[in-house]
Amino acid sequence: MPAWANRICALLLPLVLGVSLAGSAGAQTSDLVSNSALRVCADPANFPMSSRDETGFENKLAELVGSKLELPVQYTWYPMATGFVRNTLNAKQCDVIMGYAQGHELVLNTNHYFTSVYTLIVSNDGDLADVESLSDPDLKGRKIGIIAGTPPSAHLARNGLIGKAKAYNLVVDRRHESPAVDMLNDLSSGEIDAAILWGPLGGPLVKTDFSDLKVIPLIKEELPPRLFYRITMGVRQGEKVWQRKLNSLIRRNQDEINALLDDVGVPLVTDLGTEVMDISN
Repeated sequence: MPAWANRICALLLPLVLGVSLAGSAGAQTSDLVSNSALRVCADPANFPMSSRDETGFENKLAELVGSKLELPVQYTWYPMATGFVRNTLNAKQCDVIMGYAQGHELVLNTNHYFTSVYTLIVSNDGDLADVESLSDPDLKGRKIGIIAGTPPSAHLARNGLIGKAKAYNLVVDRRHESPAVDMLNDLSSGEIDAAILWGPLGGPLVKTDFSDLKVIPLIKEELPPRLFYRITMGVRQGEKVWQRKLNSLIRRNQDEINALLDDVGVPLVTDLGTEVMDISN
């Protein structure tokens, strides 16, 4: 991204970071949050989520939030790796992380503003185009790309698919390495037969750069671990006033947020991860 959250390739990364909390539980928003700008903590090289040229969808979301608050957007850039929260949000260099998985203790979560899911990505016109589940027999014997250590790995193992899988690194500095892009390039070239990526990462990449590929949300997986995650904005622990302000903004502008995410290719699913949302209605 589940950010993205516990951000695997931006969703699950915060779950593997060894970051300590530094915020004060009794902090007052007026003492810590800027009144002159929306100060955003972001990775400068995490496209399609965030990027220094501000073309990522989290950048677009920040612009939307800033416009609703009538504040300009200012960034504190830091790689999404060990020390991200400590050196940005908790160091009071910025006031919000645009994408963070619900329920993680490093930050105070707002209400979630979207739910997404891991996806299977295959060739548009290939013989896997109709696969909807990782238990499908058509996947037997196929070479599938997977980000090492992510939840779908357990599903591959359960279905006897892990032996031929090609693993890509989980924790990387995206300024120098892009496992998701490498995986999709390998899929397009025939090096692998299918790819599994977090939807907010794979969906937008396919839409912008891999028109020969098809994104299939994995909403039919019934056994654990779950493959869907609710994504929030993250603020400092104790900043309840700021959290409530953002909650109100999300609630009042949910349709506009959904449209932004859908437009860039993020697969949106219902809160329980069982159905793909149709926001056209």
